[in-house]
Amino acid sequence: MNKRKLTGRVPPEAIRRMDFPRLSSDMKKRFDDLTDITETLSDAMDNLGLNGAIAASTLRPALSDTRLFGQAVTVRNVERTDGPQRAAASGKGKMGEHEAYNLAEPGDVIVIEGLSDVSNMGGQSCSLAHRAGCAGAVIDGSFRDPSVSRELHFPIWARGITPITGKWRLETVEINGRVRIAGVSVDAGDLVAADEAGIVFIPFVHAEAVLVEAEKINAGDSRQKSDIAAGIDLATLAVTKYK
Repeated sequence: MNKRKLTGRVPPEAIRRMDFPRLSSDMKKRFDDLTDITETLSDAMDNLGLNGAIAASTLRPALSDTRLFGQAVTVRNVERTDGPQRAAASGKGKMGEHEAYNLAEPGDVIVIEGLSDVSNMGGQSCSLAHRAGCAGAVIDGSFRDPSVSRELHFPIWARGITPITGKWRLETVEINGRVRIAGVSVDAGDLVAADEAGIVFIPFVHAEAVLVEAEKINAGDSRQKSDIAAGIDLATLAVTKYK
């Protein structure tokens, strides 16, 4: 049980789970060992009739040539009803993603259902996530201060970048509940793989089945690459079953 002292950024009842089941170190290594991780996992999910892949054209990586794998700590943001002028005059911000960093374990991925065109994660927030050991963030919405992400080499996948603060425009209503990211439902503890091709979310309950299927695909791809490199003729390649 996670017994960390809460930050008070959100009401206690907004925190749906303090912790969740963890992937074994052996399974995590096996996932990490997959080549072309998002493509392989996307194919495995297809074979098992599961939905969870999102293209990089929808949620773009802020850093090139970066990949991550971890478990989701989720945040759900909604638009404030009082408007930015009134909210700013009140001086009361309602962003609560800091609580997610507080509950995260090293290697976790922050997954935010947020707003587009306003920031769901700014530079200081990014620095705190990095300090907490988070592997990166996936945001169905926008973020700002991209130079901080680059300097810390903290990868973010998002709909875009904005100069507009979310401080007076959004409210965090849920931590570690179910979020919806580009049409995909994600629960706290679900697996997250991301690279320059896109993102794949894997429900935790299907982790083992997806991993076994992905390893079969990965092994077949490796054999096919070896045969291509060895100069095997196209006719033979065409009738050889690799996966």
